[in-house]
Amino acid sequence: MGCGTNQWSGEASWFCCGAGWGPCGDAGGGACGNCNSGSYQCAWPYASDSCFNITRPDICGESLPYKPCGSTIFVTHWCSGACVTVSVADCGPNTQMFCGEAVCCNGTCRTNRDCDLTPAAYSVIASLDTGLTPVMFGY
Repeated sequence: MGCGTNQWSGEASWFCCGAGWGPCGDAGGGACGNCNSGSYQCAWPYASDSCFNITRPDICGESLPYKPCGSTIFVTHWCSGACVTVSVADCGPNTQMFCGEAVCCNGTCRTNRDCDLTPAAYSVIASLDTGLTPVMFGY
């Protein structure tokens, strides 16, 4: 199911960055300086130590790997198996704010928002209208 080897599961949402694209207007370039809504990129809560100190996925019981700017992550939709390969381009989401949040499909739920995808990347695995989807992550 999906691309790469799935290592852990959680939730993914989408966010805007860089030049205007799709539903997004112009926004900043993210923590890595190269984030772009029209590219297959993501914000990861452990892109740096300072990022981790803000997002604090450990408060939600998450033990996420360090993935610095430019690292590759495979994101697979939990139910459909649709997969997108993204590179880390920003810090986020603020995981500690979403502890216990759950999103389900086919009776299976995933918790804790662990990754924000650009609209281009999110639209490969789910409709932007959903805003939040259960996923598996790998590398």
